[in-house]
Amino acid sequence: MDQSDLLIDAFGRLPGTVRRTVKDLDAKALNHRPYPEGNSISWLIWHLARVEDAQVADAAGQEQAWTADGWAKRVGLPLSVEDTGYGHNSEQVAQVQVSSAEVLLGYYDDVHSRTAAFVSGLSAADLDQVVDRAWDPPVTLGVRLVSILADCLEHAGQAAYLRGLVLAEGS
Repeated sequence: MDQSDLLIDAFGRLPGTVRRTVKDLDAKALNHRPYPEGNSISWLIWHLARVEDAQVADAAGQEQAWTADGWAKRVGLPLSVEDTGYGHNSEQVAQVQVSSAEVLLGYYDDVHSRTAAFVSGLSAADLDQVVDRAWDPPVTLGVRLVSILADCLEHAGQAAYLRGLVLAEGS
């Protein structure tokens, strides 16, 4: 297995978790917050998609699916199009309300498709290229991709756990 196959497999694990998490949930369940300061499933899935979209697009030198493919308008959140959810306070989390699972899945599927296309052609030399000198040590593309993946998997797991709580509460 080469590095490209490894990354395709790793990122390829996210869509199934995202799909299982939002499957058969209505807007009320997706937007439910388990306590006043908590994140909703919709916020967690939107945020992981936004983080993957923004960071992979930056690494690939492309425009984000959020803007390029019209997802910002389709999802219709009252947030800046640059917003990825990073550092959101409770009021900002509350603004992330989706109308359906389909809109979340549509956006995530678009993002995942772009990610898979990008990582499918990467060589070992590509992964060693420095993409961010603001850190010590500077961040390589390989490290950035692993960081994106770790963040997305963490939020996907949180959303999956929250699904269980939402279903148990009957929200």
